[in-house]
Amino acid sequence: MNTISLNEVLETVMQLPPEQQEMLIDIVRHRQIERWRQEIAEDAQQSLAAYHAGEYKPQSAVQVIRELRLDLDEDDE
Repeated sequence: MNTISLNEVLETVMQLPPEQQEMLIDIVRHRQIERWRQEIAEDAQQSLAAYHAGEYKPQSAVQVIRELRLDLDEDDE
């Protein structure tokens, strides 16, 4: 696979007309957002599968907040 440096990419992009530079920025931004959405969806599917497999137990919001605070306190030590 042929690799290209970030500097080479930037130099190439700067040779494009301004409208195409804007289009490229939009395309990259949308692809990045879509990749984040896909990662979130995969995490959610894994969490649901773990929940259905009994790896997680239902908890109240108070319990979750208490555990989060305990974890944060442990990290501070």
